[in-house]
Amino acid sequence: MEYQILNTSTCLLVLLVFIPTGLGICPSSCKCSGNDRNVDCSGRNLTVLPQGLQDNLTYLNLSFNQFVDLDHQLTRFTNLRTLDISNNWLKNVPAHLPKSLWELYATNNNIKVLQKLDTAYQWNLRVLDVSRNMVERAVLINNTLSSLKFLNLSSNKLWTVPTNMPYNIETVDLSNNFLSQILPGTLVRLQHLTSLYLHNNKFSYIPDKAFDQLSRLQVITLYNNPWSCSDNQTIPYVLQWAQGTAARVLGAPCAGQPWARPTAPDSSPTVKGTEAADRDASAAAPEPTKATRTHKQLKAKEVPPLVTQRHPAPFPGTERPLPHSPAGPQEAAATRTILLQASAEGNASLAPATAPSTTPMTLSITSGMPTNFSKMPQSTTATFRKEEATPSATEPRVPSRAGRWPVGLLWLLHALAVALAVA
Repeated sequence: MEYQILNTSTCLLVLLVFIPTGLGICPSSCKCSGNDRNVDCSGRNLTVLPQGLQDNLTYLNLSFNQFVDLDHQLTRFTNLRTLDISNNWLKNVPAHLPKSLWELYATNNNIKVLQKLDTAYQWNLRVLDVSRNMVERAVLINNTLSSLKFLNLSSNKLWTVPTNMPYNIETVDLSNNFLSQILPGTLVRLQHLTSLYLHNNKFSYIPDKAFDQLSRLQVITLYNNPWSCSDNQTIPYVLQWAQGTAARVLGAPCAGQPWARPTAPDSSPTVKGTEAADRDASAAAPEPTKATRTHKQLKAKEVPPLVTQRHPAPFPGTERPLPHSPAGPQEAAATRTILLQASAEGNASLAPATAPSTTPMTLSITSGMPTNFSKMPQSTTATFRKEEATPSATEPRVPSRAGRWPVGLLWLLHALAVALAVA
């Protein structure tokens, strides 16, 4: 009898010790699965951990509760792979998390700083999501988080891209922050990075060579940043990189401004000098008058001397008025004469001008130049007429054929009178 009682007591003791661990106990405020090793306690307004959680949990969801502090409370779950503590009131990442973690989700809390000890010993961590917090500074220790593939620090208050990010990381989301600078060497080691999200920040430029080592990059977002498209000192790098990279660039800087596209530099000094001279000539050219704008189709054509053209000749340029001819010297007269012609029909459409204009309406080119060319009427409203050459006062006057017959008649009458007197 005593032997049976002893065996019964031993069996009860074994049941009390091993049954909770083998079969598991699910807290009443949670949902469990997978032999009670996957526990979901989300949305229960919890402020402390529920009683009855077994130590060999692999999945624990504590999101959408009212936890303020979980320091040192999760260390005992040494088999935990996934921990979700999102949408609580936590002010920091819980201290002394189990080193077995693969995924940590801590979004939408009140975390202000990501301390170096928060991730110092997380050798197995693959996913770290601390988005939608108030993180102003993220301190990562070099050569830690060696297994991390996904880092999400979006929707925080970061001003600088975090340094010492693990070299094996593949996806980094830093969107919706206040990022304005990338310190030298920050992205040099990230040769496995495939996705980089930098949209909705404060970048005005990207430092030279910042993206040069991202050889495996596939996607990068750069939209909604205040790029300094007019700064020729800092903006060219990111423009040229966006044009040459094999990655998909979403929101390329200054894409809506054609003048900001990078162009190959011109190494020819002759071409540069010619272009500069053309710009200076264009700047120095006077503004065309109304008559010039009205008759842009008229251009002057070079003709050899002693050739007369009675049809309108085109003018060589509508933006340059006809230059004045010097009044005194006759050297210019040996080349060609430019006479102004215009019909009253064409002049009637022009408004009265208050200042003289040197722009011709219709040109007729003949050989020789009148001496009073500079005194020709300059108004575009007057009826243009042909200029008649007037003889110079210093030149001997040659009488015309029409003026010679009265002199001959007088000599004939004088000869007849003399003959009669002799007879």
